[in-house]
Amino acid sequence: MFSRSLTLAILFAVSSPLLAADGDTPLAQERGRSRPLIIIASSSVDPTLVNLKKSLDEPAYKEAFAKRNMVLYTVVNMIGQRNGKDMDAQSTMALIRDLKLGARPGDQAQVILVGKDGETKIDHKGSIDPKEIFSTIDQMPMAEKEAAAAAPVAPAAEPKAAGGKPGKAGKAAPAAPPAALDD
Repeated sequence: MFSRSLTLAILFAVSSPLLAADGDTPLAQERGRSRPLIIIASSSVDPTLVNLKKSLDEPAYKEAFAKRNMVLYTVVNMIGQRNGKDMDAQSTMALIRDLKLGARPGDQAQVILVGKDGETKIDHKGSIDPKEIFSTIDQMPMAEKEAAAAAPVAPAAEPKAAGGKPGKAGKAAPAAPPAALDD
């Protein structure tokens, strides 16, 4: 009896962290909330990394980046950062595993855009213009819905009932359930 209990306890102790780690990847945590932009470079002086980070620090691009609910991940020599803050090694490796990159030559940086649905939208090697990234996001169905929701809607005037008396205010229609993520 004791050996069975010990075996089950060991099995549970070993398998629990493995099962929990699957849902705790950085991309899984971003799903539905933001659009990760990931730059993977072999050096901190890589031209693609330096130019893209410099561009995103400009006020116009910084505002566009924030408006589109984006987060910036950088991985340089297996050291990861999220929006400029260091990530631990386990999170960095989980990010790399989640991207399923496989073996790749280290001569060019790779820029990856992931949508709110968790799907890869851009996978580009070398330099890329931020306008191209923003254009890709703006063409996504989810971004179009967000833009439409942000547009102010003028309230319609309530018509008066026949006989000159104001109509009773009825219950508001129940809100529609949230739509599935499209991008």
